[in-house]
Amino acid sequence: MATIKEISVEDKLRALYALQLVDSKIDEIRNVRGELPLEVDDLEDEVAGLSTRLEKLKSDLETIDEQIKEKKNAIEAHNAAIKKYLEQQKNVRNNREFNSLTKEVEFQELEIQLAEKHIKEMKASIEHRKEVVAQTQEKLDGKTTHLTHKKAELSDIMAETEKEESFLLNKSAELRGKSEERLLAAYDRIRTSVRNGLAV
Repeated sequence: MATIKEISVEDKLRALYALQLVDSKIDEIRNVRGELPLEVDDLEDEVAGLSTRLEKLKSDLETIDEQIKEKKNAIEAHNAAIKKYLEQQKNVRNNREFNSLTKEVEFQELEIQLAEKHIKEMKASIEHRKEVVAQTQEKLDGKTTHLTHKKAELSDIMAETEKEESFLLNKSAELRGKSEERLLAAYDRIRTSVRNGLAV
């Protein structure tokens, strides 16, 4: 009858120590990356936000342009109405008709003044928004350049360490497979609660 070989405490400790060495090396590789992955994510979010804002600003500019065109068309319509009323004034039969047409002409002139005031305000708004667009575009270009640089930096680091990290992760999994669940649970608990990641 074959007896199950009992693993000695020394062997258990050696296996945990080997696992600790491998895990520490993995930590070291990940520390080289540092905050770079998070920095890249933040920059990507910022670039996306700026792009969205830029699109909105450009859309607003187009809307204001359309509104200016509408106001200019309205001014043309008011001028045509004034011309029509002035022609009608030449053929009036009494003072009441003449006064009524004069009031219509005055009303159309007020409408024209109001439309011109709105156009002036909209043009000022366009100038302001164009400045904001230029500033936003400049900021976006800067962030995009910075993001490209950081991505390249992260990519270089990943390329340098990927093979080694992959090998070490496999080794760690292999060593974990040879250790007891109870010991691994304690090891992982201690490892996550200390800053340096050392449990053994």
